[in-house]
Amino acid sequence: MTLSGKNVALLIEDEYQILEGWYPKLRLEEAGAKVTVVGSGTKKSYDSKEHYPMDVDVDAADVTSADFDAVVVPGGFAPDNMRLHPEMIALVRDAHESGKLVASICHGGWILASAGVLKNGRKATGYLPIKDDVENAGGVWVDESVVIDGNVITSRTPVDLPAFGAALVSYLETH
Repeated sequence: MTLSGKNVALLIEDEYQILEGWYPKLRLEEAGAKVTVVGSGTKKSYDSKEHYPMDVDVDAADVTSADFDAVVVPGGFAPDNMRLHPEMIALVRDAHESGKLVASICHGGWILASAGVLKNGRKATGYLPIKDDVENAGGVWVDESVVIDGNVITSRTPVDLPAFGAALVSYLETH
């Protein structure tokens, strides 16, 4: 178990993309990490776009970035819902400012934009329709399956999940 002792927050809200929520969770757990599902606080279980539920372990208001080694933000339309909850944005911002891994896939880059993670030319990728949001937040758009820039890992879409999962595990093994 290469990630034994690592704690990862997986942010969740309604309309998450099912694979982008479950794949990182299961991949990180398989590698030995403890994954804590962190919700916005509006309920105890959130449905994917396909109506598959993911139960919450804790609400964002009840944790801090000090509790985790990394924060992962899945895509789908969940990030749009997450943006309505300042505690979720603060968790990502504080994790990033503390030098911890912050990762997103697909629309998850919206949260990185809202948290100020992308300013000052941070390289990032995601689902192509958020390119303007990444650039308007000060980031540099890169169209690659996985982009690693310091303590930020971003990825495009579900077809990139194997590379995204490998990048998360590799980063956490060495940090």
